[in-house]
Amino acid sequence: MRKKTLYLDYASSTPVDPNVLAAMMPYLKQEYGNPSSLHGFGQKAAVALELARQMAARFLGCGANEIVFTSGATEANNLAIQGVVRQTTNDKRQTTKPHVITLAIEHESVLAPIQKLEKEGIIEATYISVGKKGTVNPEDVGKAIKENTALVSVQYANSEIGTVQPIAEIGRIIREKNKSLVVGRWSSVIFHTDAVQTANFLDCNVETLGVDCLTLSSHKIYGPKGSGLLFVRKGVVLNPLLEGGSQEGGLRSGTENIPAIVGMAKALAELIGPKTGVEAVRIKHMRDQLIRGVLGRVPESSCTGSLEKRLPNNAHFMFTRIEGKDLVMLLDHKGIAVSSGSACSERSQEPSHVLLALGMSPKEALGSLRITLGKRTTKEDIVRVLKTLPSLVDQLRKHSVRSTKT
Repeated sequence: MRKKTLYLDYASSTPVDPNVLAAMMPYLKQEYGNPSSLHGFGQKAAVALELARQMAARFLGCGANEIVFTSGATEANNLAIQGVVRQTTNDKRQTTKPHVITLAIEHESVLAPIQKLEKEGIIEATYISVGKKGTVNPEDVGKAIKENTALVSVQYANSEIGTVQPIAEIGRIIREKNKSLVVGRWSSVIFHTDAVQTANFLDCNVETLGVDCLTLSSHKIYGPKGSGLLFVRKGVVLNPLLEGGSQEGGLRSGTENIPAIVGMAKALAELIGPKTGVEAVRIKHMRDQLIRGVLGRVPESSCTGSLEKRLPNNAHFMFTRIEGKDLVMLLDHKGIAVSSGSACSERSQEPSHVLLALGMSPKEALGSLRITLGKRTTKEDIVRVLKTLPSLVDQLRKHSVRSTKT
């Protein structure tokens, strides 16, 4: 009899929590009104929407009117980036191209819009490199800020290798820079962070972090897919991506997805309290056991990124003389679901831009494997992975040798 399938790809997506699903069900069945409608059905939906906004605001430590619900993190990231840039270019006081700063290892939903705006000649961009451990020096961000810098976007924790960036320190530096900028400048430098991977484990209080915009995604925190949010600090002006309605303060036209928004708010509420910290400790212990076991059992293996400044659930490995995607497929055949990197780019045949930015060769970067743990992961699951993984790596390496000889 085949063993149960182990799901160890929580960085890609999480299962919907039963409490979240229960909170959503009334809005999938009887409470189906449009929150913009004036009748009773609509007003019930409107009340649910505003309660969800308050719950999200409580998690982030901000005002409810600073929450903009979106279809997910990709839309939220694009709204932050393009919203700042378009608003800046429309300001007649701005006489030069706006300058945007980001990291070379950002998620595609941050890099792609910046690269597109740069290619179109709308902005100039700086892509700050990181060290081999995948963390940025906050001072490098400060040094990159210029008179025409409009936006800094730095991911709180990397979705592939799990390294955590010093967001609060970067925020402090940007605040100091804003004080010293020329008087009469069109606006302050806006600081945005993609915090999608961190909400389960790290402090996302926007005042502590010193950010002006922050992105979250529902399906990374045991909520439903199709819902995300962007925190927009009061006073920050963005141009909307979508036109055609006044929803979400005019920043996100279109009827709100009430069931998904309610589910996301419930998922965020589940993350508030001491049990979250206890769970993070439990997961980190299993992750450390996994890393030690893999490095001890598999020759020519290494763990990517910083071991100290790392998400508690992320273990990212590099194996020589194999391709990570082949290993993912073999593990899947054995009933263990993992990934070779970000779900948004895993089907690509190209090596990860994150790993290349760490200084790896394209050949080295193809030998990656990401294992991410979650609430349902057990110690027995880790034991099973450690029993299965080494022989599969050995199998792939032997096959590689035979293929080379023929």
